[in-house]
Amino acid sequence: MSVLHRIKSGTSVLLTLGTVAGTAAPMLVAPAPSFAQTAFSDVNNNYWAKDFIQDLSERGIIKGFPDGSFRPDAPVTRAEFAAMIRSVKKAKTRAAVGFADVPSNFWASGAIAEAYEMGWMSGYPGNVFRPAQQIPRVQVVVALNNGMGYEPTCDFQDVLSYYSDAGEIQSYAVKSVAAATEKQLVVSYPNPKSLKPNKSATRAEVAAFIYQTLVSTNQARAINSPYIAKINVSESVAVKIPSGVTIPIEYTKGKILLGPNDKSPITLTVAADIAGNNGQVLIPEGSKISGELRSTASGVQFVAQELSILNGSRVPLNATSQLITRKETVTKGVNVGNLIKNTALGAAAAAAIAGVTGDRAIATEEVLGGAGIGTLIGVFLGRDKVDLYAVNPDTDLDLLLNSELVVGTASTGICSAR
Repeated sequence: MSVLHRIKSGTSVLLTLGTVAGTAAPMLVAPAPSFAQTAFSDVNNNYWAKDFIQDLSERGIIKGFPDGSFRPDAPVTRAEFAAMIRSVKKAKTRAAVGFADVPSNFWASGAIAEAYEMGWMSGYPGNVFRPAQQIPRVQVVVALNNGMGYEPTCDFQDVLSYYSDAGEIQSYAVKSVAAATEKQLVVSYPNPKSLKPNKSATRAEVAAFIYQTLVSTNQARAINSPYIAKINVSESVAVKIPSGVTIPIEYTKGKILLGPNDKSPITLTVAADIAGNNGQVLIPEGSKISGELRSTASGVQFVAQELSILNGSRVPLNATSQLITRKETVTKGVNVGNLIKNTALGAAAAAAIAGVTGDRAIATEEVLGGAGIGTLIGVFLGRDKVDLYAVNPDTDLDLLLNSELVVGTASTGICSAR
């Protein structure tokens, strides 16, 4: 059994933990390789995008021209991009719309409709698509990233500082460019640190972007290209904290009194960082654990229900404290003010104290969950004393995991340029 002793602020509890795979990216369905033109007269073996172009040509996603050329440096229009990206199949997420500047007999009307339905592309205000507009590189990045639904895990500024021309990225595209950069969708020749966001994308560049999108879903082999934008990103994994681990806790009050059959909601605070064997904090000090203090004839036990981690994650928690059997006797002549100083009370305990002492002025805020005690007082009227369970949170309520706890360790702000 692993037991973690209470360690105060500034230190961590280290565990040897297992990991499970993180959430997989959405899967694409790229056309299977078939006979296609794989060599182009204007794409030689030393051309920077040769491998990207050749693979996509073999898959039937892009095509050359009847004269045997590919025209890699030719700009791509929005209609042409729609025709390329519609070949990378994914589930349709919305209904098609009719753009005012895309007549039904336009050569790319079907491709534009499908690119829109699959979430790759959108139009402009005024219900226009601008099919003849040369598509900027940043629009290609945004289209591919949004189609995949990728979200950034790092601070935007950390990621975008990779690019020497980050200031040229329009505000609407910042989040998508950051996420796409983390996923290595961005390719820039000859300098990967120059995004050139507002430059018209070429056929070769679009081929590279689309290919990297396939790589991000493990549907294409990674190409060792020096022109792929790469940053160091801490991977998101799920870590298992094994059963038998003890989580140290603290509470705002120095004592808790409970009567018979009390069931009191209470929120405890994690007293020390819980860290993995690599030192990464899994459950930070200050995280909250909600549950109930339950008293029976045998004693009192805290039963945890949910862990709220400081990063906003909330996970079910199967953990309990030890069984507390310590009791404290409350007599008729006791000074109630001294008795309940720095003490939280279960509803039954509050009623017992009021019934035995005759002091009905116990503040509602002292009662766990703010429960009313009026209807319970009659049970204790006429008694000279009552025994209540006395809980010392500092020593009694540390929690033992009854089953493994899986927590996510996605990091934010831990990104750096390579």
